Amino acid sequence: MRIAFFGTPDAAVPALRALVDAGHDVEMVITRPDRRRGRGGELSHSPVHIAASELDLRVGHALADLEGVDVERAVVVAYGAMIPERLLERIPMLNVHFSILPRWRGAAPVERAILAGDEETGVTIMTLEPELDTGPVHLVRRVPVDAKTAAELTDELAREGAAALIEVLASPALLAKPEPQHGPTLYAEKLRAETFHLEPTMTRDLFLRTVRLGRAFTIVAGRRLRILAAHTVPTPTGVAGTMLVGAGWVALCLSDGVVELDEVQSEGNRSMSGSAWWLGARLDPRVTRWA
Repeated sequence: MRIAFFGTPDAAVPALRALVDAGHDVEMVITRPDRRRGRGGELSHSPVHIAASELDLRVGHALADLEGVDVERAVVVAYGAMIPERLLERIPMLNVHFSILPRWRGAAPVERAILAGDEETGVTIMTLEPELDTGPVHLVRRVPVDAKTAAELTDELAREGAAALIEVLASPALLAKPEPQHGPTLYAEKLRAETFHLEPTMTRDLFLRTVRLGRAFTIVAGRRLRILAAHTVPTPTGVAGTMLVGAGWVALCLSDGVVELDEVQSEGNRSMSGSAWWLGARLDPRVTRWA
């Protein structure tokens, strides 16, 4: 099948490679423009751009680049922008969405599933419509959330989504007869800085789920501290916002218990164990607070 592919981050790359491996003719890859990254501010290609170049595929950064390109269908995976209705009217499009629709429509379905404590999530192959994630469903694959980080879960969903996409494209019945979405609708709102802010008023479960997003932080003695890994301990509950320190461990007190810090990263430093950070910070646990 002659296909145009829309995608940008790492999570879209497995689907692009799967299309090529399955023998589809990817006539054009549309990805978001190069961005300035790192301290030097150098322009960098998106992961999809890099993969497309390795596969010797044509790459464009604007919808206008599709003018004159003869395709039967388009595939959209984490492209990062809405597709205009006029283009949807011209090219039928499949979308690989990382949730079980209609639960978690929107920009951050993986992270919202983790924060909500969902036991399972999945990928949905749907026909793209002008409205956000409302299209009829061709196929759903489910995966357990377990204690996976957002990065781990996204990687798994990307692989499952690639396989499901190829299955749909290979099946005239699945392509021809998508079913309307059923069930309660939830929206996966865009993540904001405050989403990642760990606070003493949180429960331990919410604290650990937030850590699994990968960008969690708190403020200790006026300085930002990233929390990369932590676990609950059966220590009696202390006063929320205080710290507990022992031989080889350091812990934070929350509203309903205590979490021990396994791996952290303070400003301007590499990641290290919680106890190593505490030794270097030279703080007094009797007066040190986190917020």
